[in-house]
Amino acid sequence: MALPTTNLTMSAIQTEFGGSNPISLSEYYAGGSFVSSSDPAPNGPIPSSGQISMGQFRGAESLPYTLQYLVIAGGASGGVGRGGGGGAGGYRNSYASETSGRNSSTEATQTLNVGTTYTITVGGGGSAVNNDNRGNNGSASSISGSGLSTVSSTGGGSGGGWNSSAGGAGGAGGGSSPSSGGAGGSGTAGQGFDGGTVAGTGDGNANGGGGGGASASGTTGSGGGTGDGGNGLSSSITGSSVTRAGGGGAGSHGAVNNPGSGGSGGGGSGSGRSGTAAGSGSTNTGSGGGGGEGFAGPSGSGGSGTVILRIPTALYSGTTTGSPSVSTSGSDTILRYTGSGSYTG
Repeated sequence: MALPTTNLTMSAIQTEFGGSNPISLSEYYAGGSFVSSSDPAPNGPIPSSGQISMGQFRGAESLPYTLQYLVIAGGASGGVGRGGGGGAGGYRNSYASETSGRNSSTEATQTLNVGTTYTITVGGGGSAVNNDNRGNNGSASSISGSGLSTVSSTGGGSGGGWNSSAGGAGGAGGGSSPSSGGAGGSGTAGQGFDGGTVAGTGDGNANGGGGGGASASGTTGSGGGTGDGGNGLSSSITGSSVTRAGGGGAGSHGAVNNPGSGGSGGGGSGSGRSGTAAGSGSTNTGSGGGGGEGFAGPSGSGGSGTVILRIPTALYSGTTTGSPSVSTSGSDTILRYTGSGSYTG
């Protein structure tokens, strides 16, 4: 909302453009930390240096500014009993022209308003399981707040277990177990791929299917091979390329076959020997955990998700909760949340 044209106060300028006490007018040069060079000022222009006066702010207004984001949900854990690999958490990316989940087009950017607080939720990974059980889904990650279209990524789908063979649906789907012909879990449009199925269901030598990843489905398990996790996707939103959201590899039939490999980006590998743990999805990548061979050994847990915000440095407020890591790249500031928190525009 525009500032008044009469009876203007310093506190009104602070409310419109941001900042904290004590207030200094020199904080509000155009192109600085709070005022954009493009913000309208009918009685301005607001100067970028030198002499500055209250009158130049009469009727001025802070415009919304652009947010680019990467939102990855928590990955799922694998199942046990030639268990299917856990699916990766949903992957949504609006940075530059990069690929988003399920090899979809880059999502639209969002706009942030000065003074509005936005809630950041980082989903946890699904916990490991034992005793022929199916895995646990990951939890959703999101960005939400007034005036913003909520961006929510779906938690990864659980890997199937011997007692419940179908893979779970999720951001990316979990792989199946061969006990009764369960199918791989479905991924979510624009977020992740399906989990792998099993060929030769009911076959005592069959192995689990791999969990789905952000850029590929999990592969099929069979009597002669074990399903691998689908690969993740890379993004340079932080300034360097990092691959995240790989699916978990499936558990094999004891030492008869090799366990499945985790997908690129942090997917956990499957277990090949009864009583040993499968690999877990890497922390803060949203990757799926590996499936357990069984019939008692634990599966791998899913990796927790992450939320990354990329904001023009000239408009970055510096007001956060949740202790995100803060870095810069070019003219932008990057916030990487590994736990839930908030950002105030």
